[in-house]
Amino acid sequence: MPEQLTPEDAAARLEPADSLGIPLGPGQPPAFLRALGTRTDWTDLRVYGALLAVGTELFSRPGVHYLSGFYGPLERALRSAGADIDFTPADFRRFGPLLERQAPRVMATVATPPDAEGWCSLSLHAGGTVTELRRAGADPQRLLVVETSDAYPRTFGHGEDRHAVHVDEIDILVPSTDAPLALPSPQATDTDTAIARHAVAFIPSGATLQTGIGSIPSQIAAMLADGDGDDYGLHSEMFTDGCMQLHRAGKVTNAGKGRFDGVSVTTFAFGSQDLYGWLDGNTDVTFLPVEIVNSPEVIGANRHMISINGALAVDVHGQVVADTIGGEQFSGIGGAEDFVAGAGLELTDRSLICLPSTFEKDGRLQSRIVPQFDAGAVITTPRHHVDVIVTEYGAAELEGKTVQQRGHALAAIAHPLFRDELLAAAERAARR
Repeated sequence: MPEQLTPEDAAARLEPADSLGIPLGPGQPPAFLRALGTRTDWTDLRVYGALLAVGTELFSRPGVHYLSGFYGPLERALRSAGADIDFTPADFRRFGPLLERQAPRVMATVATPPDAEGWCSLSLHAGGTVTELRRAGADPQRLLVVETSDAYPRTFGHGEDRHAVHVDEIDILVPSTDAPLALPSPQATDTDTAIARHAVAFIPSGATLQTGIGSIPSQIAAMLADGDGDDYGLHSEMFTDGCMQLHRAGKVTNAGKGRFDGVSVTTFAFGSQDLYGWLDGNTDVTFLPVEIVNSPEVIGANRHMISINGALAVDVHGQVVADTIGGEQFSGIGGAEDFVAGAGLELTDRSLICLPSTFEKDGRLQSRIVPQFDAGAVITTPRHHVDVIVTEYGAAELEGKTVQQRGHALAAIAHPLFRDELLAAAERAARR
């Protein structure tokens, strides 16, 4: 049986020079991380994680180095404040092998309290940490710390992939009353609504959907929930309020969709408290490790797979920048590439990349569709993976198009102020 400790006593078990692995976002143990942040004796603590969802002083302390696989608002704030933080470029499905290579001495997660048989549901996150959590628990030289709270929903895996750890695997159990971070529902703009309207034209009844977070995916889900289509499947690395909305509207059957018929598949959930309450005890949604959920082969086996992702900029060749701004890290690769690749394995599949056509900088309107990227730009999605780009002005289908045809299609969905420049760039690119 595990030791039952307070967050402060559990935090004291780490050495001043140590290594710690934590899950992405909603899998992070909040009380334990805050307790670690009260210590000031760190000399070389290395923390491996992604998408911080816990406010803690830990990462501002001298002697603490944070290696993140995905930047969110907290990572960007830490970087701006001068914290010792670095980014590791990797697809989400590669997080597991990377963590195995790093082999942190301490692994920590949040979970539900043990049930009558001793199983603690991993709740809102499976991701790339499940295997390493178990390795740490089985190794007498390592520590598995599990923070448990009744405020987290009890969720489930599928078949042999049990979405839980057993108390016998745990070294230190930390009871807490913390609740998961809730994300506010995004407010859609007229531009978001126009983009969503163009996107849903590509989604037939019976399609299997992957959607991300944000106002555009939320609008797409709302339109599908209110529309005439039905019989959808869900296979999405992230489960959101929009996914719940589709379920509540009776639009999701997951029938005959592929390997995981009858259930919606995800690897983590992030959204409102309403979503977390709806997920509690809900066997219609299954949480699986990211190496399964984001496998292109598994994704491609779904019936009429439609992936929906965002971007920050596109050039006339169709190259996509989605995780950096001016060469500076903004977010991460995540599962975008996994789903773009997976949705390209069958002719009936479609990959939609959605973005507003413009943004404002220093009071001037700027186009997100550009003739070419500046030197130092970091490409997220190569041109040969891109299928459809969607803006408020329409959709450009790029797959199978020549360089010139791609440029013309993208110019047609750019803001009218920038179309002539883009057409000229398309002609130049075609002659190279």
